[in-house]
Amino acid sequence: MTYNLTLKRNRQRKTNYRKRAALLLSRSSFIVAKISDQNISSQVLKPTINGDIVICSAHSRELRKYGWKGSMNSLPACFLTGFLLGKKSVANATNNAILYTGTDSFTSRVAACLKGIVAAGVNVPVSQENLPIDDRINGKHIAEYAKILKADEVKYNSIFSMLIKEGLNPEDYPSHFEATKHKISEDFISKVKPE
Repeated sequence: MTYNLTLKRNRQRKTNYRKRAALLLSRSSFIVAKISDQNISSQVLKPTINGDIVICSAHSRELRKYGWKGSMNSLPACFLTGFLLGKKSVANATNNAILYTGTDSFTSRVAACLKGIVAAGVNVPVSQENLPIDDRINGKHIAEYAKILKADEVKYNSIFSMLIKEGLNPEDYPSHFEATKHKISEDFISKVKPE
């Protein structure tokens, strides 16, 4: 009988050491995106000998100060959170990074967040085929679904109750998305530091 030693964080499924070793050898800044049932949190980190240093971070709750009234963990919110992180990263003169998923999966919401980071001007090696299409990113699918449900008022009010409570008409999701994205862009025009 033999015993295979596995590291504690491997057993607990907290760290994928092969990915982590490749990340450390690259000596690049890296992006981490965590998606919960209600929010999105993303960070740009720099690996060092003493541990990872957070260069900048963005949370979906920050979108409220830019006028966002939609869901905090939908594809549009993931894109906008990534876009906000990308703008912060460029403002801190961090223009290159790689995505580090660790033990998490590469889901469509992580891909939407990554697309927002790339759209903000950060160079991340990614295939465009793996990223969601623009109609999903800007919430056009939500607006179309709202138009279909408009006939059944009870179901419409039930499903879109949070949006209606915030004062957002679900059919206006794409235009609201574009307005929020424009506000984020305008806010960071003067904040870009030279390299």
